[in-house]
Amino acid sequence: MLTRRHFIHAAGPAILASAGPLGIGKRAKILPNSKSSSEGGKTHMYVGTQNRCTPDMLQFYKRCGVNHVCGTTEKWTSEGLMELKERCAANGITLDMVPIGMPRSVGLQGDKAHRDSQIEQTCNQVRLAAKAGIPAIKYNMTLLDVLRTGTTPGRGGSLYSSWEYEKAASNKSMTRAGRYPAELFWERITCFLERVIPVATKYRVKMACHPHDPGVPPGGYRGVERVLGSVEGLKRFVETAASPYHGLNFCVGTIASNLQNPSEEIFDVIRYFGNRKKIFNVHFRNIRGKKNNFQEVYPDEGDLDMPHIIRTLHEVGYSGMVMPDHVPTHTSDPGGHQGLAFSFGYIKGLIQAVRKEL
Repeated sequence: MLTRRHFIHAAGPAILASAGPLGIGKRAKILPNSKSSSEGGKTHMYVGTQNRCTPDMLQFYKRCGVNHVCGTTEKWTSEGLMELKERCAANGITLDMVPIGMPRSVGLQGDKAHRDSQIEQTCNQVRLAAKAGIPAIKYNMTLLDVLRTGTTPGRGGSLYSSWEYEKAASNKSMTRAGRYPAELFWERITCFLERVIPVATKYRVKMACHPHDPGVPPGGYRGVERVLGSVEGLKRFVETAASPYHGLNFCVGTIASNLQNPSEEIFDVIRYFGNRKKIFNVHFRNIRGKKNNFQEVYPDEGDLDMPHIIRTLHEVGYSGMVMPDHVPTHTSDPGGHQGLAFSFGYIKGLIQAVRKEL
């Protein structure tokens, strides 16, 4: 069993830097008015993943101590979802979530008939997930996908995915969607949520939306304003439809990269959405840098205090998967297994350390 002494020794000076009585950091102290301390509530965080679910990959996850997954189905049918669920179960892994089987621009592009068709297909996928006993769906509503300007050299020859807005700003070409102002974005998002969330609520399937990765300056990028690329935008998003089944795929790295002072601001963002029970899944990603200029690094070496983030998730009563996301890569490991394995162990160690102290 991982003891406190063994964990902190392995984790190194970063965790000890501001060590308080619990050895994780004075800022990590659970607040007296938090539900987890004042009401004796318990959370159940655990490591998860969102990669392929072939038999070989499922066995790899199992070797790394991962027992929960967001898995992709080859067929969005009752049979396809059940086959995926059974395949995971045969390898000792629980299927907690599936990604929506629709484009990332679902409900945003095309004429009204096309958008209506996509929304209805989404509603049907909610029904299929419920029938298969899958409790959550993750999705995106974006026109630009993930924005990056290349890679930055990292430790041991690793490559860190990076974004420098100043380098990208010279690209003035419009996307296929053309000029897409914030008002139009909110109109389409609202239409989608007003039709999908009541179905999700009826069938008790959580809908977890990923923030825009990353946000861009006012006025947009390549004609598109990214309304889910700021904390204020995400607040408006979760308030647009009132339902316990409407929330976020809370990507720590993405949200941090949309802040001016991420190392200090991220904790209050977690508290805002966590206390409202709007965090349905956690992408546990560290960054170096800030808004408009950052690199995605290993979880133990960035600007974010990841032990304190786990402690804050506990503070707000989060229960569910905490998974690696956009891990650094290396030319000798094209499948990214090394970065994943490191991240799985790091997350498990943090969760165990917090549990033992509480």
